[in-house]
Amino acid sequence: MTNQATARPGKRDRLIAAARATLYAQGVERTTLADIAEAADVPVGNVYYYFKTKAELVSSVVEGYQTLTRDNIATLNRRRTPRARLHGLIEIWLNQRESLTAHGCPVGTLSTELDKTADPLARDSAGVLGLLLDWIEGQFREAGRRDARELAVALLSAYEGVAVLANVLGDEALITMEGKRLQRWIDALT
Repeated sequence: MTNQATARPGKRDRLIAAARATLYAQGVERTTLADIAEAADVPVGNVYYYFKTKAELVSSVVEGYQTLTRDNIATLNRRRTPRARLHGLIEIWLNQRESLTAHGCPVGTLSTELDKTADPLARDSAGVLGLLLDWIEGQFREAGRRDARELAVALLSAYEGVAVLANVLGDEALITMEGKRLQRWIDALT
């Protein structure tokens, strides 16, 4: 009998995890199926058993981001107030400082890259950001803000912007500074 806690994930799951990490680090254009297979420790020929094309694998990564975003939202929704939920979102972002500095926002960079190539997956990837934007708007609306959409755009834009700046400048401290500023801003608004 295999211990579930120590069992190695299946090849398909390893391929998706490796694709997410490799696409995040290298981008879609520079990443090959061979890169992903190597990162997943799966023979490259086995990739085609699970995914017929690179686009199918990228689609699975986008679906994973959608699931992760929904899971994060479900966890944040357990907090009692809109302010606490928005603070929790900032905490999630702050906990990603290192990877944001290394590569930017995973969903934002993927969406931008897919959009530049007119890839049909760009819409699905952008939908992840739309899901988050709508949730943020709901928090501000629940807090009684009539300008909830504008505030949601400002909050998400601040995150995406600082992720770009921290990445380009290689300065993780920018994320900490902006996170603290956003928490003060949320406190003042809610």
